[in-house]
Amino acid sequence: MYEKEINRRRTFAIISHPDAGKTTLTEKLLLFGGAIQVAGAVKSNKIKKHATSDFMEIERQRGISVATSVMSFEYKDTLVNLLDTPGHKDFAEDTYRTLTAVDSVILVIDSVNGVEEQTRKLVEVCRMRDTPVIVFVNKLDRDGKYPFYLVDEIEKELKISLHPLSWPINMGKEFKGVYDLYNKSLNLFTANQKATEENTVPIPDINHSLLDEKVGDRDARQLREDVELLDGVYGELDTKAYLEGKVAPVFFGSAVNNFGVRELLDTFIRIAPVPLGRDTDKRHVEPNEAKFTGFIFKIHANLDPRHRDRIAFLRVCSGRFARNTYFRHTRTGKDVRFSNPYSFLAREKDIIEEAFPGDVVGLFDTGNFKIGDTLTEGEDLQFTGIPTFSPELFKELVNKDPMKTKQLEKGISQLTDEGVAQLFTQHGGNRKIIGCVGELQFEVIQYRLLQEYGASCSFVPLSFYKACWITGDKKAVEDFIRFKQSNIMEDKDGNLVYLAQSEWFLNTERQNNPDIEFHFTSEFKTAMTK
Repeated sequence: MYEKEINRRRTFAIISHPDAGKTTLTEKLLLFGGAIQVAGAVKSNKIKKHATSDFMEIERQRGISVATSVMSFEYKDTLVNLLDTPGHKDFAEDTYRTLTAVDSVILVIDSVNGVEEQTRKLVEVCRMRDTPVIVFVNKLDRDGKYPFYLVDEIEKELKISLHPLSWPINMGKEFKGVYDLYNKSLNLFTANQKATEENTVPIPDINHSLLDEKVGDRDARQLREDVELLDGVYGELDTKAYLEGKVAPVFFGSAVNNFGVRELLDTFIRIAPVPLGRDTDKRHVEPNEAKFTGFIFKIHANLDPRHRDRIAFLRVCSGRFARNTYFRHTRTGKDVRFSNPYSFLAREKDIIEEAFPGDVVGLFDTGNFKIGDTLTEGEDLQFTGIPTFSPELFKELVNKDPMKTKQLEKGISQLTDEGVAQLFTQHGGNRKIIGCVGELQFEVIQYRLLQEYGASCSFVPLSFYKACWITGDKKAVEDFIRFKQSNIMEDKDGNLVYLAQSEWFLNTERQNNPDIEFHFTSEFKTAMTK
């Protein structure tokens, strides 16, 4: 029904290990799309402009992304929805959830460091969903690993088949440019100069003398050998295998120099998938269905600190989202409508009248939404596959200013709704424990509580191993709660949670309580409602 709108959309995330150049690449894509006129220097002290996509104060101070940013721009009649994710492992959960809202990803790899720990974890999540991946090998202007070794390492480490679509001529100080294997053109590199159209030299044939003239006999000879080898090994790109997540096209470049970015973007809009369908607890939803459906994959409090606003990020899955239209909030059964839905360019918000499958819409939220909530045109269904994971670190929240108790309660409630951390309250008591995936999240929470809510707190480390949601036989659960009182918590939805002191304790309790199920993600809630 909305075929034309669906087919011109591409929704993807950029993922990488920290410092691989992900945010810089994001900015260059936005520059090509005309969405911004000048790139911010993420870590330059001389230039006071910061990366467009890093908008939280703590991100600007540290030079890292800690929350997913959403940006939309037009390029060659294609509407690109780009989600820039945190690279830091302490914010991996935000990235995992973002991957549920996109149809493909661009993976940035640092040519100097190769495959790093966080890269492996992110690609594992992509593989779980068969998400199509394009690889961008960055920082070619530095002395990095030999390209063939790098391709070999990426394939072995990430267990993914690669297909180079461009190939570098040397690297570091000797770096001369990139040969586009698809368009048979040469993109010449000049140090300290941004890449432009004039740097692109079409070469009718790789044996043409123009190549020798531009890069010199020795490098032209080496490139011909490399290209012959690549053609023999890889041949033509199998687009179907890419769309099934089996093959990943590879591009080489230098994001900071705008180099190799245009080739990447041109190929991306040509081969990347249009918005795809999604599974729900009732059925599979296709994007071209007439009726609207969508789900909340992220919540951000205080996007604009002056207005104390709270924005829920909605991925449109089918039909047409329209402003001032009533939709069913399936978890609560209530009908809701939105008078000011937004599209985003990082902090800039534009009110939109409508949105289509693949689009990400910002909804003003007064505290009604939770991550994973579904909106429909009346059908009672719930999108699946948006889990909350068991945290790895636990700390007790201590209020340092009793006069600000209300502010602390409100702040911790809103910040944990965002999904960066989980709030557990003692069953039958008031003790509050925060669970996180990484240490840095506690710092962010403490900082934001003080800056945004005026509430001062400290954290006391606790030696718990894992949080497990528990369900099962009613009497068995009641007995378990009585015996394990000090370890029983409730999450924000009132579900019972057991905090295990160690792996041994957890295994023992599982053996001793066969009538109780111990769950390590919140996915069980969806299963229970089926």
